[in-house]
Amino acid sequence: MRKLLLALAVLFASLSSAAADPRYTVVKVDLRTEKLELFLNDEAGVAFKRFDRLDAWLKAQHRQLGFAMNAGMYHADFSPVGLLVRDGREEAPLNLDSGTGNFFLTPNGVFFVSEAGPRVVESSEYPALARGVRLATQSGPLLLRHGVLHPALIPKSDSRKIRNGVGILGHTAVFVISETPVNFYEFALYFRDVLHCRDALYLDGTVSALHSPALHRSDFVRELGPILAVVSP
Repeated sequence: MRKLLLALAVLFASLSSAAADPRYTVVKVDLRTEKLELFLNDEAGVAFKRFDRLDAWLKAQHRQLGFAMNAGMYHADFSPVGLLVRDGREEAPLNLDSGTGNFFLTPNGVFFVSEAGPRVVESSEYPALARGVRLATQSGPLLLRHGVLHPALIPKSDSRKIRNGVGILGHTAVFVISETPVNFYEFALYFRDVLHCRDALYLDGTVSALHSPALHRSDFVRELGPILAVVSP
């Protein structure tokens, strides 16, 4: 097992629209040295739903769970609302439908990993890039696209939740979870102005959870759908 599985940092942001400075936990995964995987069901088709269940399943295979985070929005049966690609196989299709809720706050986006590294793109751009994708998850809204905030984000919105998302810095996927409730605008600004990401995708809120042995942490808020994880060996 590598001495360091992940680059971990706990960072603080000073955002003028917040009553108190929101605190964020940031986990950076360098895809050149770490393998990110996407999990949903075990070999019997039963959803893992929790980090501890995934951890136990992996340990039975002599594998170690080094990091995990909920991977996007899901239905009541734990199936993904949008695209899901695992091990190069599309298990749920891209969802370009109209609807209500955060997922359909267009533009929404796709986080994916291919041989070229990690990317976050607008959902409508994904089909042209799908060849060779190893894993992908779709969610919304797209917080940042080429450094520009989603047009529907409201600076002084009172919709505050614990939120999580993923941004891109070269070959590094930057996973963030807020430790205090924040609105979308603050969350997007943190990715852009503090972490210097140009592209970032919201994964979910309220259900947001993080597993990291290095941080002595394994959250349980409620049962989850797809899970992004770094596993060794």
